[in-house]
Amino acid sequence: MASPTITIPPYTQRQEFPSIMTEITAPETAAAQPSLPPLHVLLAAPRGFCAGVDRAIQIVEVALQKFGAPVYVRHEIVHNRFVVESLEAKGAVFVKELDEVPDDRPVVFSAHGVPKAVPAEAQRRNMIYVDATCPLVSKVHREAERHHESGRAIVLIGHAGHPEVVGTIGQLPDGAVHLVETVADVASLTVADPENLAFATQTTLSVDDTGAIVDALRDRFPSIAGPKREDICYATTNRQAAVKAIAPKADALLVLGAPNSSNSVRLVEVARGHGCTRAMLVQRAAQIDWPRLEKIRTLGITAGASAPEVLVDEVLTALRERFTVTVEEVVTATENVIFKLPRVLAAE
Repeated sequence: MASPTITIPPYTQRQEFPSIMTEITAPETAAAQPSLPPLHVLLAAPRGFCAGVDRAIQIVEVALQKFGAPVYVRHEIVHNRFVVESLEAKGAVFVKELDEVPDDRPVVFSAHGVPKAVPAEAQRRNMIYVDATCPLVSKVHREAERHHESGRAIVLIGHAGHPEVVGTIGQLPDGAVHLVETVADVASLTVADPENLAFATQTTLSVDDTGAIVDALRDRFPSIAGPKREDICYATTNRQAAVKAIAPKADALLVLGAPNSSNSVRLVEVARGHGCTRAMLVQRAAQIDWPRLEKIRTLGITAGASAPEVLVDEVLTALRERFTVTVEEVVTATENVIFKLPRVLAAE
């Protein structure tokens, strides 16, 4: 039976500038509250959910429909509390480790990926499990395995302790992967065979920072092998490019996302690095530091790949209570990526 597919808004892969500007105004708000100060919002596009996040959330929802509540989820399915709490309200139970899950209930593994030992233990216990690992993260896993089978040691560019990094390292035996986070780490890296190396990267890193680290690796280890295509995912690349387009024009910039969301934190860094020093990460409208937005006239807004559009709408509503708002959507790319759901969730 064919696997069910996800229906998400039509998008295409990254396109280069110039950007497409779409003007969205709120004349009724301006007419009703003429005394409010004006605020022009630059709304980045693409923003928010990527195909991997959309797939992971739907996996939990379909699992609840198929198996009934509770469905257990190892770790946050994606790094966003609003999403997690919404799924909890539907019957999902989030746990830290597999030993917290009863043998007779299904478990979903998060979009960030898991070490091989986790599904192996689930199989040993005869559990029903559904792997929601983003296919682009799984691609990195397969690349690392391929290089390891060819006798190469792996240099992984990523952030220590991030679930995706833990999952990637956990695909291979202990000691097979060397983690580097900075250019300085490359300079101090010690490997057994400098002529037999390959590198891979976490999918949610800064494009610019990662490029510098890759350059440093290639300078020090000229024969190092790399991925056929960059590991940083299309969604991370596109969202960073959109921020680069609006940051120089904005007095301040809000990134909707969680503090443990790597791609969201990178968006703040990108904004600050491209001319907007007042770039801030907020999870909800209630967290906005309003005094920092006083006297601004242009505000950039984007959302990390795990932040739903409803949170952007919430921020715009809060802004309209304080400003006469006009919104200009700045489109730097379109996306049309669709990932299938796992076969285990197919209708019987």
